[in-house]
Amino acid sequence: MLQLYENTGKMALGSRLKLLSEALAKQAARVYELYEVDLDPKWFPVFYMLKSGSCLPITVIAEAIGHSHASVSKIVKEMSAAGILKSEKLAGDARVNQVCITDKGRSLLSGFERQTGDMEAVVDELLGQCQHNIWEAISEVEYLLEEKDLFARVRSKFLDRDRENIELIDYRAEHARSFRELNYEWINKHFEIEESDSAMLDDPEKQILAKGGYIVIAKYKGSVVGTCALIRHDANRIELAKMAVDDSVKGKGIGYLLGQRCVDKAKELDFRQVFLESNTKLKPAINLYKKLGFKRIVGEPSPYERCNIQMLLTFLD
Repeated sequence: MLQLYENTGKMALGSRLKLLSEALAKQAARVYELYEVDLDPKWFPVFYMLKSGSCLPITVIAEAIGHSHASVSKIVKEMSAAGILKSEKLAGDARVNQVCITDKGRSLLSGFERQTGDMEAVVDELLGQCQHNIWEAISEVEYLLEEKDLFARVRSKFLDRDRENIELIDYRAEHARSFRELNYEWINKHFEIEESDSAMLDDPEKQILAKGGYIVIAKYKGSVVGTCALIRHDANRIELAKMAVDDSVKGKGIGYLLGQRCVDKAKELDFRQVFLESNTKLKPAINLYKKLGFKRIVGEPSPYERCNIQMLLTFLD
């Protein structure tokens, strides 16, 4: 193994697979020469799709072999220049071009069949000599990456580590300005400030806390970046509201953490239900609420003009 991969280990998986792929492609080119099959190894999937004599549109080929349309178009252009493929209009629809194998392409078939038969036998021998079956391993990795791709997996690790920089604290008087500004900024970005907003944002201690509500503040690396509140309505119901997160920290999961803290607090305070009001155009927010367990309901008319959806979370006994 090259020194680089001894040092980097598994984190260089992509680079190592690329190196292996390039080595196999270089060796495969010699195999084509051995069988006197005048094909570039990278043409293999397209040639294989058309070797039966069927004519296919580039879109169909690209979808079948998992390549982009642009990539297949480039290969087809190269193979056409070599006289192996030709293009013709689809019968019944002259707007669609399809690709067919030429007489020259068909003349390569006998050598191609011998080559692929021997190649399959060699690959079987090679895999049989391996302690681990790389072919099955690749299939398994592809399946797992379809479920959750590499970026998403690394991002999860990144966010887990980054959460060490996130701190949730109970509201204090010193947070009044941040609470007001974050919410004013969020509302102005999407809607317009209403009278009910101003009353609560200008005096949260009197309008929210003194009435039995709760406010949580999110800090990131020491700076206030998010807020969320619980507004008491009666002995059984409390409203989740005034959630705002600074754009500079979007994507770090802070909104979910704020919402979960408020849900936990509502349960701790023995409320039976938490409801909220929002707008359906705020799809990320709606998805966040669903993740927290809220479900859409039809409730009483909202005091806010901007609200067109109500959601409810009920705690089971």
